[in-house]
Amino acid sequence: MNKNVILSCAISGAGDTTEKSPHVPVTPKEIADSAIKSAKAGATIVHLHVRDPETGKLSHDVNLFQETVERIRESETDVIINITSGGGGDWIPSEEDPTKGGVGTVIQTPEERHEPVGKLLPELCTLDCGSINFGNMLYVNPTDWLRKQAKLVKESGVKPELECFDTGQVNFANQLIEEGLIDGDPLYQFCLGIPWGAAADAETLSYMKSRIPENGKWAAFGIGRMQMPIVAESVLQGGHIRVGLEDNLYLKKGRLATNEQLVDKAVGIVQTLGSDIMTPEEARKELNLMTP
Repeated sequence: MNKNVILSCAISGAGDTTEKSPHVPVTPKEIADSAIKSAKAGATIVHLHVRDPETGKLSHDVNLFQETVERIRESETDVIINITSGGGGDWIPSEEDPTKGGVGTVIQTPEERHEPVGKLLPELCTLDCGSINFGNMLYVNPTDWLRKQAKLVKESGVKPELECFDTGQVNFANQLIEEGLIDGDPLYQFCLGIPWGAAADAETLSYMKSRIPENGKWAAFGIGRMQMPIVAESVLQGGHIRVGLEDNLYLKKGRLATNEQLVDKAVGIVQTLGSDIMTPEEARKELNLMTP
């Protein structure tokens, strides 16, 4: 059991959720304000995507990342910032010519994916560790692209959070470590419950954590109704946790949540189990992060 828990909050995410909940933040100000409220509610880390302020859809605009991050930093709120580097991998085959991407396809090079991280130098960034089916879309992460991204992240001094959506992706994350592309004690994030990926249950979590190196640190999250059960299971199995509107819109059945409400609920679960939430400063030492 983990007695000192790092709590991440994934603020906005990339999915088409803005029409499902009015609480999903869209503009840089809304995302930053929600991140600040989440930090004050107890989040150690805030995980950031950005959205087009006009449409609410996912955006890869570096300027939107910059405004969001600057707003959080200027607030002098003590929280670890974790920027996604997993954008621009959406592939939907064209019905007319399946060798080409159809409507909704957005592909970025490793250099383009890394641009917000390299420019803003957060303490953490995600690094997805493989391709996976998302509904009718293929989320594309060729291994050589990921190697290139890992090298860019390493050179920037930012610590990567190795996101694993299935068991084979843990193996690839381990391969990156063997190839010297990940510095220090690796940090894994087990992403559970996404259809056609790893299941959100105790057995899958136990298996995934058993496959990481001895010096590895890990967290996990479940999507939808499995968000809070995986919070409890992760703590009981010795890991860290993540909540937030990226992964789940509801505080309970029929009641939409805000990010800070999800954080507060997770804090309560952790404390009920007899554990504590790490402060950002404690987590920086635990994860050996560079000074922001």
